[in-house]
Amino acid sequence: MAFEWYVLHTLSGQEHKVKESIEARIKQEGMEDVIKQVLVPTENVSEVKGGKKTIRKRKFFPGYILIEMELTNEAWHFINGINGVIGFVGGGKKPVPLKESEIKEILEQLEEKKSKVKPKVSYEIGESVKVTEGPFINFSGVVHEVNPDKGKLKVMVTIFGRETPVELEYWQVEKI
Repeated sequence: MAFEWYVLHTLSGQEHKVKESIEARIKQEGMEDVIKQVLVPTENVSEVKGGKKTIRKRKFFPGYILIEMELTNEAWHFINGINGVIGFVGGGKKPVPLKESEIKEILEQLEEKKSKVKPKVSYEIGESVKVTEGPFINFSGVVHEVNPDKGKLKVMVTIFGRETPVELEYWQVEKI
């Protein structure tokens, strides 16, 4: 048998706890040759609370973790015996491993998103917003351009009766 990636369904909010439990028990019970790695795919997300910009981690798949392992009866029972594990994802009695293309795509996304910070809120062209920070505070406008890679917007704000484009960061505005 070979190592393959499987998806584990866990109690929501318990993903990291389950990962830590699995990793601790792997060492205790000598399962290193059967279970290679356990992943909780996350990305960095920026949000503004109380005027302060914070960065936190958000799970790609809440309630699920990925595990690279050799699926033996012993390993299956070992994993299902961990607190917080609901079970393997797959049809019927036997878990279905992820396809090579699926896991490759997920791992590439993880690598790509390690350094990037994604805004928690996304905006669309034509959407009305209110400026909450900066020199144009309390002005309202309409989103004219969206640059999600940089977390910036171009908002058309009416100043002295004329529409003026203003470049703002996501955290400087809120939806109306």
